[in-house]
Amino acid sequence: MEYRLLGGSGFKVPVLTLGTGTFGGGNEFFKAWGASDVAEATRLVDICLEAGLTMFDSADIYSNGLAEEILGQAIKGRREQVLISTKGTFRSGPGPNDVGSSRFHLLRAVDASLQRLGTDYIDLYQLHGFDAQTPIEEVLRALDDLVRAGKVRYIGCSNFSGWHLMKSLAISEKYGLARYVAHQAYYSLIGRDYEWELMPLAIDQQVGCAVWSPLGWGRLTGKVRRGQPLPETSRLQSKLVTDIGPQVQDEYVYRVVDALDVVAQATGKTVPQVALNWLLQRPSVATVIIGARNEEQLRQNLGAVDWSLSPEQIARLDAASATPLAYPYWHQRGFAERNPPPV
Repeated sequence: MEYRLLGGSGFKVPVLTLGTGTFGGGNEFFKAWGASDVAEATRLVDICLEAGLTMFDSADIYSNGLAEEILGQAIKGRREQVLISTKGTFRSGPGPNDVGSSRFHLLRAVDASLQRLGTDYIDLYQLHGFDAQTPIEEVLRALDDLVRAGKVRYIGCSNFSGWHLMKSLAISEKYGLARYVAHQAYYSLIGRDYEWELMPLAIDQQVGCAVWSPLGWGRLTGKVRRGQPLPETSRLQSKLVTDIGPQVQDEYVYRVVDALDVVAQATGKTVPQVALNWLLQRPSVATVIIGARNEEQLRQNLGAVDWSLSPEQIARLDAASATPLAYPYWHQRGFAERNPPPV
């Protein structure tokens, strides 16, 4: 398993991370993802460690904290062998302060995550979303205090706009506070918006991308095809899941899957393995968060590493997944002599 530096830090992470959204199935939304209990989660962790995948990502809202609890049980007795990333910010209770990135909420959220995980430190703690109602200085000072207290090793964010992230980095620099080294962002062959603003920012400011939903919200598993019904176990069967996830035109998906089929046949790999490998060769990507309902899915996703697509295969996939740019990005691409694109 390859390890990469996370952003501008000295912290190395494996290029694949196991997401734990499939642990627990504690509500209808997460049941559509999976419902691994402690025994199955422990087996998945075993397989990951055997393959050199040592990082596990969770969040306090995954099955209302149950995913963190199950992860904590699955790694019990081997904390020093693993890296834990988790997230907070979204609503975790009924109270007025049970949401957001205020000092009040973040300090409580981290302590609660530590208790559920059964550990006294979190390797990477990320804000799950931007809180526009809390001053950024307050947010970063609270995170800096958590780092200084030893409860958190590194900090990151998730789902930020470019200006959210850049303003936060500027404030960290101004006041000498802990700095975001990671941005957990949606990125896939059928979701390339990340490349417009966030990728150039990540390269310039040395912020590593931790990719979430690399298979396009379950659309690039190889099981979603033109003229065929959705698999019964697909999360896309749940309207609750599809309403909140990225909206993608079916014909666009089919076009990309057609290109993936060609490359998969040429490489002897599966469609999801090709889609994941494409991401691993993109600028700024430090780690790709994979999910797995079961052992079979996990082993297939682990097959995305230790090989590389050819430049010609990458070009085929790039062309099939290309979409019109929004302004001002289409305008900037017209002046590439002084403003070259990152890819």
